[in-house]
Amino acid sequence: MAKPAMRWAMAGILIGATALSGCAKRGGTERFSSSQLNCMSRAMYFESNRSSRDGMVAVGSVVMNRVASADFPNTVCGVVGQRGQFAPGVMSKPMTEKASVARVQEAASSVLAGERHPNTGNARFFHAQYYRANYDNMHYVASAGGNAFYEKRRPELVTQATPLPNREGLTGGGETVLTMNAPRERRGILGRLFGG
Repeated sequence: MAKPAMRWAMAGILIGATALSGCAKRGGTERFSSSQLNCMSRAMYFESNRSSRDGMVAVGSVVMNRVASADFPNTVCGVVGQRGQFAPGVMSKPMTEKASVARVQEAASSVLAGERHPNTGNARFFHAQYYRANYDNMHYVASAGGNAFYEKRRPELVTQATPLPNREGLTGGGETVLTMNAPRERRGILGRLFGG
């Protein structure tokens, strides 16, 4: 018969082994491969390149919220590669700006290691901050790097129906290089189409 201290130690080992066995499941702590890092970097590069680190981390936070949701694929590459959800060509276009690639890889590594934008909460959606949609189920929680982040809610539960002002300097590491606080800073066809 084992002594009480030995029983507690064995119980701790059993609990630890049980917890580790769930690491690959949704919501668990997992190790990410270089392909997952590449996919996260691609999402940040094509959705928030040339924006602030906060904007990149917020995009990454949305990706991870989707990974944790039963409504989306359960891997980073599955989420980023999901048709019609991210910028066209996100999985196939070359990332040509070497300085930007280094910045997004740093931010992507941080998000995969557990960093999240403090204001995105459970947001699983975002769009360009200057865009105005006519839906009544969009509850905005943050704006960073030129994007507005929101949760979909029943209309009666929406308390913030318009994008919040851009707010920067909330995430660690890196530095803020440029913030696109459009619409007035947006030009070209998108600016003309969406009132820039």
